[in-house]
Amino acid sequence: MEAAPVPKPGNSRSGLSSNSLPVDLALNIVSYLEVTDVCSLGSCSQFWRCLCASDCVWIALYKRRWPALGAGSQPRAIEGGGEECSGDARALSSPAQGWRVLYINKHRKMASAVTTVIKFVEQSSLNESLEVGYYLKAIADLGSMELGFEDVQLFLFARKQNVLLNLIGLHYSIFWLAVPPKDVAEALHRCKVSDRQVCVSWFKLGRWFYGFRLPDEHRSRKFSLGDLAMAKEEEVLAVLNRGAVHEVLRVQIKSSAASTT
Repeated sequence: MEAAPVPKPGNSRSGLSSNSLPVDLALNIVSYLEVTDVCSLGSCSQFWRCLCASDCVWIALYKRRWPALGAGSQPRAIEGGGEECSGDARALSSPAQGWRVLYINKHRKMASAVTTVIKFVEQSSLNESLEVGYYLKAIADLGSMELGFEDVQLFLFARKQNVLLNLIGLHYSIFWLAVPPKDVAEALHRCKVSDRQVCVSWFKLGRWFYGFRLPDEHRSRKFSLGDLAMAKEEEVLAVLNRGAVHEVLRVQIKSSAASTT
């Protein structure tokens, strides 16, 4: 698939009205749009279709969604206006495969990989209850595939997913991607899952007190995803991140509905 030609910056008003933007500026603006908006804009006219299909736009979209891509792939400005792709970008894109196709293929690959993790969680959970070992394995699997924050919002924060998968996406975003808690909370709110509640229970080995071993402890916390994202339940986050180690014998995660049955 050949990339659509982009009007040259020197002829930036060709095919446009006198009030239109220069092409190089339009390219920069389009690069900041969401993918769905870029696709919608590209259906408006021949000019916008060519511009929205340009590699420079899709390189920016690719890098924003998957930041692990090398910085060398970022387009750079060239003399006379416009942008030029670096050597790394050209290495990832053959003449028969532009960055738009590369983005689509990467999206499909991510969707397939996340589906595997989702199926694993569903098979490992019983009545919407999941042991922490399976929980942490799912998060590690997401990390191995270099899932980006936009992927988390698209695949794991979706309302069709259960609260356990929402929680896994939240945990991965904060601890693996180091996304600011405020941004995670806002994403949960946009996806309309921030009010979903989950219950975490953990069992601790009884402490020794003057030669006597005290009874094992059982603790349980119920909270919303939004509160957890804003670090209002720091102890719970720490327990989930450590898992069943040392004095903690078992950690169990349940949906709020399952915990009441």
